Order: sequence, then C-alpha cells, then structure tokens
Amino acid sequence: MHTDKPREACGIFGVCAPGADVARLAYYGLYALQHRGQESAGIAAADGRQIVLHREMGLVAEVFSEERLTELTGYLAIGHVRYSTTGASHPVNAQPLVFYCGEGMLGLAHNGNLSNGYSLRRELLSSGAVFQSTTDSEVLINLIARLNGEHNLPGAIRQCMAKAEGAYAVVLLTEDRIYAVRDPYGFRPLCVGRLTSGWVVASESCALDAVGAKFIRDVAPGEILEVSPEGLRTHSVVTVEHRAHCVFEYIYFARPDSTLDGFNVGRVRREMGRQLAREYCPAADIVVPVPDSGIAAARGFAEASGLRFEEGLMKNRYVGRTFIQPSQRLRDAGVRLKLNPVREAVAGKRVVLVDDSVVRGTTSCKIVRMLRDAGARKVYYCLSSPPIVRSCYYGIDTTNDKELIAAQKSVPEICQYMGADGLHYLSIEGLLRVFGEKAQDLCVACFTGNYPVPVKDTGVGKFGLGRPRALEVVG
Repeated sequence: MHTDKPREACGIFGVCAPGADVARLAYYGLYALQHRGQESAGIAAADGRQIVLHREMGLVAEVFSEERLTELTGYLAIGHVRYSTTGASHPVNAQPLVFYCGEGMLGLAHNGNLSNGYSLRRELLSSGAVFQSTTDSEVLINLIARLNGEHNLPGAIRQCMAKAEGAYAVVLLTEDRIYAVRDPYGFRPLCVGRLTSGWVVASESCALDAVGAKFIRDVAPGEILEVSPEGLRTHSVVTVEHRAHCVFEYIYFARPDSTLDGFNVGRVRREMGRQLAREYCPAADIVVPVPDSGIAAARGFAEASGLRFEEGLMKNRYVGRTFIQPSQRLRDAGVRLKLNPVREAVAGKRVVLVDDSVVRGTTSCKIVRMLRDAGARKVYYCLSSPPIVRSCYYGIDTTNDKELIAAQKSVPEICQYMGADGLHYLSIEGLLRVFGEKAQDLCVACFTGNYPVPVKDTGVGKFGLGRPRALEVVG
C-alpha cells in the first residue's frame, strides 16, 4: 500500500564481540531496526583477515537463513536495512557496500543523504572513479578509499567529513575493527552500547536492547569512534556552531522504546499529544489513534483533555509496508486491508482522530470516510506535527514540494479535502516547547524551509532520479 507518511532511509548496526556469534547478533539488531527499512538487508562480517558479505532484497528474516548466518564468521560485523522507494528497488543498491582498496577490504553501511552528493560524484568520476550503484553511500566509500592512500584511515574519514555535506551516520568495517561516524550536525541518530564481550553501535537504542547490550551514550555529532577488541577510542570530533537532529525521528521514524540524544521517543510523542490538546480540544466523546505511530500522542491528548481513549481503528499486523497494490478501483479496499474501524467504539461518537503526520493526504481521506461509514457523528483530525511544507534533503523521502498537501492547500482547504469536521496541526512553537532548551538542536526544515546545510546540487533527473535529491535516497 502506498503510504502517506515520510519514509526513513535505513537502519545501521555494528558489533565487535570476540568469541560471540556476531552474525546472529547483527541479525537480531537488524530485526529490531526493521521498521527503518523493508526493501533489503545485509550483513558483512570480518575475522581479522577478510570481510564476508551477504545482502539481498527482502526483509531480514527472508534474507538470512541459518546457513547464511553460519557463513558469516568472525568477531566483527556491520548490518544494514534499507527502505523501499519507487524506482530504486535494485540489488546493487543494497548495503553494506564492500570494496577492496589499497590498505585492504572496506565495508560501509550508511544512513542519511549527502546534500552535495552529486557534485562529489561528478568530481570522482572525472578522476577515474567507477560506480556500481546510484547511491551517495558509494560516494562516501570512494572518497574514504582514495584519501586512505594519503592518510591513515581515521585521517581519511576526517578528510571525507570535510568534503561531504548533509546527513550521514555510518559504520565502517575493516578486517580488524569498526569505525562509527556521525555528521557534525547529528541529523541521523547513532548510539553505542556495551556487551559482556564487546561493543555495539546502532541507529536506535532498541537494537541494543535486542542483543542484550547496555546503552552507554550517543555517538557525538562529528565524532569518529573506533571500536575494536581493545575498546573504544575517539579520534576526533568535527564541530559546527549548532546541531540539527531530525525532529521526525521523534514524530514518526524511531521506535517508541528508543532513546535518541537524551529523549525517550514514546515520552516525547505523549507530550506532543498533550500539547495538541492544549492548543485544540473540540467538543468530542473519544480520542482514537491512527495505529501505530499515533498511539502515544493520542494517549497524551486523552490525558490532557479528559476524553476517553479508544482503540477505534484496528491494524492488520500481518500486512507489511509492501504488498501487492490493489487496482485503482480497489484502493479503498487496500486501505481496509491495513486498517479497519471498530464500529462499536465509534458509532454515534464525536471522534478526535490523532495521527503523527500527513504528506499527501490521500490515506487520511480514506480513514475519515471509514470512520463515518462506521457511524462516527463527527471526526476531528489532529496531527502531532506541524504542516510539512518543504522537502527533506537529509535522508527522508517526503516527496517533492508539489506533492505535499500542506504546501499546496491551506488548513481549511485540507480539512475540506479530508472530509473532516475539524483539523489541527501541532504548532511549531508547541512542538519545540516539548524539547525545552534542547529545541535549538533540532532540524525542522520540512516545516520552515530553513535548511541547516545548504542544498547546492540536487542532481534532479540524474542517474534516473526524478525527485529533488542529491542522489537516490538509500541510507
């Protein structure tokens, strides 16, 4: 089913654990990060002498069998899950990427998007580089491999960071160690945890929990963190004037049980719901979430408003994010395969419907209609994010500005289009209030158009791209 949500690029995982089954640990870690990407999955493992790779299209459980995991031997591993995007579903874009370079083998898994990726790609091509994919992740590994001839690997990574602009959280694998790297603005999350026998790095803390690792800290923005059997070592921290953590990690992407840069995601979403109720609380009977990402905000709205929380929409959890598209005639049936109203809960009720965000508005219309068909007297749509009016160039597919409903219509017009009795977006001021003094560390460019890093060269139409992207968004 075509989702009406922003889509995250991917999730990354790395583990250094001598004596442990690192491939299986990476498998469990990726399983916990499956919500960040459902198109492809891959694991690369190293034993001190070589890197072995397996990656395929599909979900983690589909890509890896017992036999495949047994082949991935060593004491180091990195993994990647990638999200699905129209026109980009191809095995060559699956990660991790593994290459031979002058100093040995090098693997990379990347989450984010370079805002100058196309310019860097042209520069590399002009100097004789050969590319096998359409990803800006390959730009990074090309840069590092070339610079590694002039510097040691940490020095090459630092020089790469000086050239690369935009968003990147990266795990790099050599034959004998891992490097975890986060861009100076900290757009995409990355954290580190402690195992009894080693260390883990991951996009979200929920992946640390999945493998029994204790959360230690977030990888600092601009940090180059070396992970080896000897422990952790920070080589350098590249600093900028301010940070720009992606606010949509808290609104939608991350799992509620994850903690990112000091904030528990579930608690943040609950407070967003409370703030929504303070801003807008119509005369209603019940609060109904759009599962799953609207649940925490709906609970917060119910607490602040005094209205009863009801599970008025049921989600079919056996329908993944990608299943056979229904025909145009059966689009509504496609939505009902994933969501179905609980008639007994909503019939005759005035419903406050709480969701996290809306991109195009097409699915929202169908949900409102389903509730009305189930007997709801009124439907008031409340969103725990401000209107998305600009595209993201830092690793999120929010489509182009012309397809963003909030960029084309006013709030009253959107409300009419949805068929709702009322519509309220959380204000930017209300959103920032949730984060207190740390609000200055957030990127809210999709709400304001104020981009922390200038987008110099989008490469629209290049390499088969049709969206405003530096390169194809794959991680």
